[in-house]
Amino acid sequence: MTVVFVTGGAGYIGSHTAKALHRAGFTPVVIDNLSRGHEWAVKWGPLEKIDLADGAALDAAFARHRPAAVLHFAAFAYVGESVSNPYLYYRNNVGGTLSLLEAMRRADCGKIVFSSTCATYGIPDKTPISEDAPQRPVNPYGASKLMVERILADAGAAHDLRSVCLRYFNAAGADPDGDIGEAHDPETHLVPLALQAAAGANTALSIFGDDYATPDGSCIRDYIHVSDLADAHVLALRWLLDGNPSRQFNLGNGRGYSVREVVEAVRRISGRAVPVEVGPRRAGDPPVLVADARRAADELGWKPQRVDLDAQIADAWNWFAKMQRGRG
Repeated sequence: MTVVFVTGGAGYIGSHTAKALHRAGFTPVVIDNLSRGHEWAVKWGPLEKIDLADGAALDAAFARHRPAAVLHFAAFAYVGESVSNPYLYYRNNVGGTLSLLEAMRRADCGKIVFSSTCATYGIPDKTPISEDAPQRPVNPYGASKLMVERILADAGAAHDLRSVCLRYFNAAGADPDGDIGEAHDPETHLVPLALQAAAGANTALSIFGDDYATPDGSCIRDYIHVSDLADAHVLALRWLLDGNPSRQFNLGNGRGYSVREVVEAVRRISGRAVPVEVGPRRAGDPPVLVADARRAADELGWKPQRVDLDAQIADAWNWFAKMQRGRG
């Protein structure tokens, strides 16, 4: 089977993609230092415990496995942390990617699928957001991802590196089979925080602002099931292996749900009340972020399968309940 490297493959989206790759006939070799990932999430191929800053270790791994391509997820992804500690984010997200790209060039591996983000767009002029929208990130996390996109474009011009940048919106849900799921520490994503509040693990779920120009006053986001994201990465990999040029794709469902709609869906799925408290707006939070993902549909043939919010939350709730039983 064709070997591919999955950096950050012990994390949330990377581990789901490793499963999708295995199912598609690839051998995913996970490259992860486990600083924020979980060894239990590496189930579908070998783990190389390597920090991307360690060029010698990367060289040895490339020599051992000779991957056909790299799927690059390894990054820090907490917006608030990026604001308070920008050096950490530029060193890890940008510096780590540079080290990886240099190792790829030494190993003559010229194909990479990059985990980018809608945070590169910042506050959009209009929604839905297309790939041609201006990229004006408002925090160091988004800026670090945009820097990597620029580096990939420059490396493509200089060294014939071909890349696919996948700008995805709000990942949600968990593996429908219950094999893996979301487990961040600290947790900052809305759906798992709402699940924790429903289960009594939190005192209340914080809603940051209820006076936006939206139907119920709370922010609207485009939620996409993590398994659908994983499938898109497999399609992006095939795009490169088939000889296609570098490209950027949005990944979203093209429909947004407000924070209060997510809370109501969690109540409906869990059968439990979700205590909430309303706080002030967060700086830089756009009222609405919804993807125009027609390019991924037209060019990659990507068709999300679990677009319904209830289906996403049901999978997340099943995973959350499984994790809670494991701690009991």
